[in-house]
Amino acid sequence: MIQPDAMRDLVAADPATMLDVAASISEGRGEWPPDTISRACADVVATLGASPGVRLRTAMERVLMGRDVDAALEWLHQVGALRVLFPELEATVDLQQESGRLHKDVWAHTKQVVKQAVRRPDVRWAAMLHDIGKVPTRTFTAKGVHFHGHAEVGARMFDKVVGRVPFDRDQRSTVRFLIKHHLRSNQYSESWTDSAVRRFAREMQAHLVDLLDLSRADITSKRPGRRQSLLAQISALSDRIDRLAEADAKLPPLPSGVGNAIMEAFRLPPSKLIGDLKKLLEAQVSSGELEARREDEYYVAALARQKLVPGLSDEDAARIAAAGGLSGEALEEAEAREAAGDFDEAVDDVEAAELLACKDDCDDPGHDHGR
Repeated sequence: MIQPDAMRDLVAADPATMLDVAASISEGRGEWPPDTISRACADVVATLGASPGVRLRTAMERVLMGRDVDAALEWLHQVGALRVLFPELEATVDLQQESGRLHKDVWAHTKQVVKQAVRRPDVRWAAMLHDIGKVPTRTFTAKGVHFHGHAEVGARMFDKVVGRVPFDRDQRSTVRFLIKHHLRSNQYSESWTDSAVRRFAREMQAHLVDLLDLSRADITSKRPGRRQSLLAQISALSDRIDRLAEADAKLPPLPSGVGNAIMEAFRLPPSKLIGDLKKLLEAQVSSGELEARREDEYYVAALARQKLVPGLSDEDAARIAAAGGLSGEALEEAEAREAAGDFDEAVDDVEAAELLACKDDCDDPGHDHGR
């Protein structure tokens, strides 16, 4: 067994050695080293920040990937290493998360989330840092403790973390994205339209699997049925995304009559140009710039707004776009109905509400929603 003086010498030569000790805890059975070793590390913990950044990140990632990571993180807190490397995380210790429930602090929640997270580096980094924004955003009201906007604030705080523990560009981008959007999936409900679900999946893009796995790990509630309910909600969202993707893959992205609509609106004869314009529209549907299988006029208006039709004057482009892609009898009918006041009734706000629910973070993320 290594002696305290030898440990001090090792840490003096390579301060990140104490992270190797933590990794041994994480990869073992959660057993801490003897108190003499812990005190030896604590005595020289101030030097930890002098270690090369890559060495720190590599060693800390090894800590995070272990099965008993919660025990290792607590040891790092006790010896003071957390305060040196991640003061934003140290500040969550004893941070009250719910009124009258001091035992459920952010630090305890975070350790459990990391332990529950799938063992992929990006997800575990995000799990460790996902709630650091709760420290500066905590407020108290008659309704309880709130942390409005903590996900966005936490993402900005992560930018300071990488100044001490550098990440490569792709990993930095992914971890930041997961921190910023970690509340998004728990906003899902069956009332979301298919368009809202597609929009959510498109905006999450390549991070969707990691985000859903982080959301599952973020559920730490002990209330009967609450954990199962939240897990079922995430699974329902994931299943619906898969079903829509499978269905979309079997259907053409554009309606069958869009070619005729393009020719009529822009006064074009049948030609290769019509096929080229349809390919442009299909590419924009694929990239998420346009929605799939909308009405013909939607795509006509998109071509006009972007002035993608050769020889189209600015005046005609503006006119067609303003008409929403309508032309001929359909345009005349719409103009007649507008003149008669048929479109003056109040607009149903259901879709707008769905858009906000999908695009914005939770209005009340203060309570961890049972997580």
